[in-house]
Amino acid sequence: MEVIIDQNSGYCFGVEYAIQMAEEAMKDIEVLYCLGDIVHNSMEVQRLHAKGLRVISREELQALHDCKVLIRAHGEPPETYELALRNNIELIDASCPVVLKLQNRVKAAYDKTADVKGQIVIYGQPGHAEVVGLAGQTHDEAVVVKTEEDLSQIDFSRPVTLFSQTTKSTEGFYHMKAMIEERIAQAGGEAGLKNFDANDSICRQVSNREPQLRKFAAENDVIVFVSGRKSSNGKALFAVCKAHNEQSYFIENETELRPEWFRPEDRVGVCGATSTPMWLMERVRDNLLSNPEFEPAL
Repeated sequence: MEVIIDQNSGYCFGVEYAIQMAEEAMKDIEVLYCLGDIVHNSMEVQRLHAKGLRVISREELQALHDCKVLIRAHGEPPETYELALRNNIELIDASCPVVLKLQNRVKAAYDKTADVKGQIVIYGQPGHAEVVGLAGQTHDEAVVVKTEEDLSQIDFSRPVTLFSQTTKSTEGFYHMKAMIEERIAQAGGEAGLKNFDANDSICRQVSNREPQLRKFAAENDVIVFVSGRKSSNGKALFAVCKAHNEQSYFIENETELRPEWFRPEDRVGVCGATSTPMWLMERVRDNLLSNPEFEPAL
């Protein structure tokens, strides 16, 4: 059995930058707080916990004073920064530059369209950390849509400005855009469509992985996709693999591998999400090559 790791998989710049900042900060202090999981991968969270990183919730942040708190790549709403000032909390801001730029765009669009009662619509996962930060730029007035059923929250007779969570599927965004256009046309005709502004705000480092993964999935007999189950990006990229190779399997770590997925002659491709560390994909590969369970029968 041959096992290949997709060299295009692994951390995106934003996640890698946040982890580097956390590890650098922990050289000088015993405990560094992190507002939410630094990355949606339990194995990496456990590794960093052993070094002193402590994950806290927004509720727990309220009670902290005179300490250091890391803001992860997903970004935060304005009220987090306001609370930090009140509680004398030093923020180590590892917000991804792509996310920060999008936050500014959302706020600018919200301010610009307020006079005409415009609506900011975000295509994303409700409750996702990035989406919480984006909605915070609109005083939480933005409409978050994930499925077609969510479109009922939008008033299609009013101007609509559409953005996307940076890690969503490009295909999914344009499908949502088309459905909104259709509903606007039904509500107000061509005049209504003039008040629709759709912004493809998906991170290109993320979206470029889709065509790369399609090719990788087609080139291998079996795909082992490694990702945390909380990862929105992981779910989207695994769907790409599954669509182009039915023999695709989603795992969080090497303990979830199953011998019945493989044949001795298979070429196995190991890949992952933008939140999957390379060391974890290497561990999966090494387990496939060294574990007697996966050795070809003599």
